[in-house]
Amino acid sequence: MRRLLSSATLLLTLAAPPLVAQKTAAASPAAELVRLENQWTTGVVKRDRALFEKLLAPKFVYTENEQMMSRADVIHEVAEGSDRVTAAHNEGMVVHEYGPTTAVVTGWLVTSGKGKSGAFNRRYRFTDTWVKGDRGWQIVAAQDYLLPK
Repeated sequence: MRRLLSSATLLLTLAAPPLVAQKTAAASPAAELVRLENQWTTGVVKRDRALFEKLLAPKFVYTENEQMMSRADVIHEVAEGSDRVTAAHNEGMVVHEYGPTTAVVTGWLVTSGKGKSGAFNRRYRFTDTWVKGDRGWQIVAAQDYLLPK
């Protein structure tokens, strides 16, 4: 009986997929970038300086309509600027992959909050360029266009 159980155990062990060797499949670049873009919206509401220091590459450059800003300028505006975003979300995001380490994400960023001029509701058409390096995925350039009311 013991030999029969040992043989059955051996057969089950050989037939079963190896649990130790199985790895959870890594998220696809597109799924990871959508997750990071959604973290951006949460970070804007929370004024999360640490998140933006992580997401923005050292030489990051930002353009909004006619204005250009450096990485430091963007981080300062998000963390300490006069506008206070109380809600933000993305719509219609599309990830355009250019190999395993480069991608562009396009979509709409929708925000609401209060600023110097009172309450606001804004829609931005955005284009974010992401590069994956030693520090993971980071945005190297971003362009937003504020949709006129």
